[in-house]
Amino acid sequence: MTEATTTAPDGAPTDVAPALRSAVEGYLAHLTVERGLSTNTLAAYRRDLDRYLAHLAAAGRTRVADVGEADVEDFLTAVRTGADGRAVLSASSAKRAVVAVRGWHRFCVLEGMADADPARAVRPPKQAQVLPKAISTHDVERLLDAASLGDGPVPLRDRALLELVYSTGARISEAVGLDVDDLDLTPGRAAVRLFGKGRKERVVPVGAYAVEAVEAYLVRARPALATGTRTTGGDPRRSGSAVFLNTRGARLSRQSAWAVLRTAAERAGLPGAEHVSPHTLRHSFATHLLAGGADVRVVQELLGHSSVTTTQIYTKVTPDTLREVYATSHPRARRATGAGRG
Repeated sequence: MTEATTTAPDGAPTDVAPALRSAVEGYLAHLTVERGLSTNTLAAYRRDLDRYLAHLAAAGRTRVADVGEADVEDFLTAVRTGADGRAVLSASSAKRAVVAVRGWHRFCVLEGMADADPARAVRPPKQAQVLPKAISTHDVERLLDAASLGDGPVPLRDRALLELVYSTGARISEAVGLDVDDLDLTPGRAAVRLFGKGRKERVVPVGAYAVEAVEAYLVRARPALATGTRTTGGDPRRSGSAVFLNTRGARLSRQSAWAVLRTAAERAGLPGAEHVSPHTLRHSFATHLLAGGADVRVVQELLGHSSVTTTQIYTKVTPDTLREVYATSHPRARRATGAGRG
């Protein structure tokens, strides 16, 4: 039987049994067609499973049915320590790798390639819970003002993009993936249709400031950007009905949207501007809503989280916030000015 080949860290070929390779390709096809996972997620799963196949090949496994729980546990150890000669993965990346492996084995059992699931009892490493980074409402205003500096269609586009992301809590991939038909800018009931992970659809209200910025962009800037496909020799079909366009008239990329935010943060002189990312606005959206009294389950729906547990990280408070609330709320936290003991 001819064996498929993958590449080891040192460049030497590592033999992978065709049955294992075929099973992985079948699983990735399943994720593409049935689950509708994003291109980036699929690429990450492929990398993780390629590494797992190399691990199994080194252990002499040629069939899914040959794999035992110890093989899966050894793989988790390898990705966390680099024992297989490859890069050490962070807790979050190792968790993703284990999710990919567990999903693959579950798929193999359902497809009849194995009777038992060796990954069922293996749990991914626990991650330290980190509070999301958010910026103040004042800094958000500075950021938005900085995005609109300058003349021409690009500042109008940049302001509209960032206003919409902050107003809706959209992921940057959701924002640049918008088509004109996904927008309803009707006064009083403006909303946007977003497609999240797995193409899960949700409809999110759009605030008045974002409506104003998006309308200004659509009327005064987008037509000018769309002509870039003709003036630069590009393909006018590439822009289609995309809301946000680049200067060539094509759909704005995630990387370009990231650059828009980074440039605005630097112009605004925000502290730690180099660390401001598209997710910063999404975090700020959630944090500011909860600080304003929004119910966590409402915020969950707006963010498109499948579980409220994911959203609840925004409800955690810092020690400074605890001290501030205690000092202003507890009747015996402070002595009144000039008060004596009596």
